[in-house]
Amino acid sequence: MKKTKLYILFSILICFIVIVMGIGVGSVYVSPRDIISIVMNKLFSTPLIHDIPEASVSIVLNLRIPRTLLAFIVGGALAVSGTVMQSVLKNPLASSYTLGVSSGASVGAGIVIITGVSIPFLGMFTLPLFGLIFGLLTVFLAVSFTAKLDKNMSNNTIILVGMVFSLFINAILTLMSALGREHIQQLIFWQMGSFSSREWSSVGILLPIVIIGVLILMRYSRELDLMTFGEEQASAVGVEINKVKWILLGLSAALTGSAISFVGVIGFIDLIAPHVVRRFFGSSHKIVIPMSMFVGGAFMVVCDLVARTIISPSELPVGAVTALIGAPFFAYVYFSKRKVR
Repeated sequence: MKKTKLYILFSILICFIVIVMGIGVGSVYVSPRDIISIVMNKLFSTPLIHDIPEASVSIVLNLRIPRTLLAFIVGGALAVSGTVMQSVLKNPLASSYTLGVSSGASVGAGIVIITGVSIPFLGMFTLPLFGLIFGLLTVFLAVSFTAKLDKNMSNNTIILVGMVFSLFINAILTLMSALGREHIQQLIFWQMGSFSSREWSSVGILLPIVIIGVLILMRYSRELDLMTFGEEQASAVGVEINKVKWILLGLSAALTGSAISFVGVIGFIDLIAPHVVRRFFGSSHKIVIPMSMFVGGAFMVVCDLVARTIISPSELPVGAVTALIGAPFFAYVYFSKRKVR
């Protein structure tokens, strides 16, 4: 128990350091001392250190902090979603993307990008709303179809149906790209994810959604622990398997859909973070879920930092960075499991 607490404190410290790095490192370097002074001035009206340039204050408050916080929130949401999906489906390679969330969200975003439709009172948030709705709709259709094929809603059936839906929707997205060639660059960039030019408004909308989603999922920690050991055992102690699956899959998809609808499709965070967390914190979901939030958030901030500094002043899509790290990790998990078998 003491070891676990030590790991938790160490993880929180690492998260704090990574966030400070995300805010401070860039084309204009801002020291940790200056960052703390700027934040304290903003929150508590304490006097600024006299030698901080006005430009640095503006960069930190208006560009770096919202971008870094959004990266942390998105990474945390994806990691928690992946954690729950792997436990529910009992598959170490499972994620919300398996059920077509990213494909559905891409179609919703593609419709907005190609048609230029905009809901008057939403404005710039029309695209995130369409992405979220289409992502959730895809999961709803996949799980509903699974329930009709297999009343027991076996995990293999859910995964296979999700993959079929994902392939079909990707075909629709390819057709959309071919028909709207003038928008193809924007579509491709969205599908690779980016935190560029994100503002406080995105943080303000996404943060409460993610907090509520994570808190609800934590209420199902007991059910997740039981389902990890087998659905028959969980059912024997009173867990309504199909109902709980619907709830957990829906909430996980909502977290993923909400996250990617703001920044585009970013993969592999929901695969890597849960494995790292379970390696150090065990299998209890009361600990695994919140720690996945911290680890996934910190990892996303690091990937975004690499994406915007490695070829500065240009910027890489953050999805490309996560894929470069995640693809070898995916292969490692897959082949190591086969070797064990």
